[in-house]
Amino acid sequence: MNLPTTQITYRLTSKSGPEAIKRFEEPLNTDIDAYEVLIKIKAVALNYRDLIITTDEYVVKINDGLIPASDASGEVVKVGTAVHDLQVGDRVITNCNPERLFGHVKDHNTGIGNGKDGVLTQYRIFPHYGLTKLPKDCHLSHEEAASLVCAGVTAWNAIFDGKYTFTPGQSVLMLGTGGVSMIALILAKAAGAVTIITSSSDEKLRYIKEKYGVDHGINYRTHPDWEKEVLKVTNGEGVDFVIENGGNGTIAKSLASTKIGGQVSLIGFLSSTTETPDVVGLALLKSLIIRGVAVGSKELSEQLVHFVHAKKLGMPIAKVFGFSEEQVHEAYASLKSQSEIGKIAIRID
Repeated sequence: MNLPTTQITYRLTSKSGPEAIKRFEEPLNTDIDAYEVLIKIKAVALNYRDLIITTDEYVVKINDGLIPASDASGEVVKVGTAVHDLQVGDRVITNCNPERLFGHVKDHNTGIGNGKDGVLTQYRIFPHYGLTKLPKDCHLSHEEAASLVCAGVTAWNAIFDGKYTFTPGQSVLMLGTGGVSMIALILAKAAGAVTIITSSSDEKLRYIKEKYGVDHGINYRTHPDWEKEVLKVTNGEGVDFVIENGGNGTIAKSLASTKIGGQVSLIGFLSSTTETPDVVGLALLKSLIIRGVAVGSKELSEQLVHFVHAKKLGMPIAKVFGFSEEQVHEAYASLKSQSEIGKIAIRID
């Protein structure tokens, strides 16, 4: 393949917000070592984390001039001489932390798009082990595949990789209609779960019922004590699993929604509170398992890809933007609005 000598790359030029992400034309480095591959990036999916990184509110120190974003799908265009598990033409997705092959993350500073340069660029060199290969006949679009990297692996980790093992017929509660929640819904339904999701919009709940077949939808504005509605639809027992991405503002209600011995996966911090919720008391009273879920390993990524491919599951892409500076800024604005159902993606031209 004839490769260009330059590429378009986006960098964060200050910590003042998404508008500080600027377009640059830079030399393309194609000098890979024996164990590396060069991929042509086809699509990038955004996460809430990508938004707060632009204002330096993330837990990891953000380097000046960072290339944003961690979630990409692409095509291998060059392989090192010692690489045998990938070849030119293979479709791949990135792993949020290329060094995390299994187990827990040891160093958040090795994650791409925060501690290291990310994927909002046309080409990127990776160690061969830092990518997950898609099946030859994978049905996913590039945008759908990119959505698996963080949101997909996080949802998979939260439901299928805890000490509390999921079995069909158990119930899963998702908070909100963002990427992690929607992918968790899709995976849980495919695995035979009873699913419950919350939203502030009856229109969104109707759409999710029609398109994704969620079993129960709860409007948390209509029902501010939404944990009582969760108990009502579960005959007073509560749910087996909670995908908790609200943080301090929702954790107490999530714990109250969980059945005795159930599991709450702490994923995000989208809401806050001035009060200190009684997490310890509720957890002790109900013998709950509370897990912090920080995305997942390559091992989990491979499990997720196998499941999604075997079940031919589609991923919830809400909007796709182009690769111009204006479109990139619009993608971040759409992410910030939190008005969409599912994932925001950028198609790399």
